Amino acid sequence: MKRIALIGDYNPDVTAHQAIPLALAAAARDTGVDVAWDWVETKTIGPDVKATLRDCAGVWCVPNSPYANTSGAMAAIRLARENGIPYLGTCGGFQYALLEFAESVWQLDRPAHAETDPDARDPVISALECSLVEVTDHLRFVPGTRLGRIYGAASATEGYHCRYGLNPVHAERLIQGPLRVSALDDQGEVRAVELDGHPFFIATLFQPERAALRGQTPPLVSAFVRAL
Repeated sequence: MKRIALIGDYNPDVTAHQAIPLALAAAARDTGVDVAWDWVETKTIGPDVKATLRDCAGVWCVPNSPYANTSGAMAAIRLARENGIPYLGTCGGFQYALLEFAESVWQLDRPAHAETDPDARDPVISALECSLVEVTDHLRFVPGTRLGRIYGAASATEGYHCRYGLNPVHAERLIQGPLRVSALDDQGEVRAVELDGHPFFIATLFQPERAALRGQTPPLVSAFVRAL
């Protein structure tokens, strides 16, 4: 059995948290991969993140941020990124994957999230020009990306519940990789990224898990499960 760590602070009233177990169960049925999952509260992640996640074959950093323990969430993301552990980030998991990469690879000094540091200059994660709270929006996949191959289409329509995304000031850092853009909205704003050379590292601002609430298996979740 493959165990997945769901990194975040569980709230039964959060739509994405209702959808994630359904999405994983549907993906397990469709792929034939035997999976189980554990909700890992960020406050339980201390300095020894390897011990906390030692039995996990995959990490999914889930919506509903800011997290109670930012450093714990970022440590889990860093562990997955540096050790080739399959990683899926949705909504908050997209935002904090970018923060972790900005700190560790871009070497930005204290990369900021405008939600928790509203006075920061040039935060990596800034307020969206148009809020995407309970919004369904069209996006297009960058040709040749893994995410595009997973969907098997040039575009898709997905649901959101967020007010923050990648600051356009920092978007040019994704041009050269290895962390690169894999999906954009119709205005050219970054909506997903993926990491070259990693077995599976994809983060989306949208919440593909919501498809499970409509009785559909999210293709991205199935791909994540297959990668375990």
